[in-house]
Amino acid sequence: MYQPSLNEQTPEVLKATGKVGAPTDANCLNQLGHVHRLRDSEMNYHEHQFALNMELIRNREGLCVPLKMGMDRFAARQVGRMPFLPSCNLMDDVLTGRSEDIGFEDFMNVPENREKMRRPHAEVEKSFGIKF
Repeated sequence: MYQPSLNEQTPEVLKATGKVGAPTDANCLNQLGHVHRLRDSEMNYHEHQFALNMELIRNREGLCVPLKMGMDRFAARQVGRMPFLPSCNLMDDVLTGRSEDIGFEDFMNVPENREKMRRPHAEVEKSFGIKF
């Protein structure tokens, strides 16, 4: 029977975690379970719409306008909050025109949008790599 040596790396097939994840997390149950085809489509809907709009603008007005809008959006994503406060991405929503939309994710309180207060000092120390 073949046994891999210590130098060979075996590929990780399933990502096993001990926590209960959201429907979009990649854990064993979600990888083995039936995934509906629309899940990936819904997860990437806003990015796909933005790409289609940028292609339309590029065909109509040239390359400069979508390039500037993409750079503005990149700069807006770089601005963040303190490490213990989750960002609401308001600037990105304003630039993409989603600031006035009320969607499913706004009122169903998905885990990434949930208000949570973590220990500020521990999070800042973790972000700076300080261990005591």
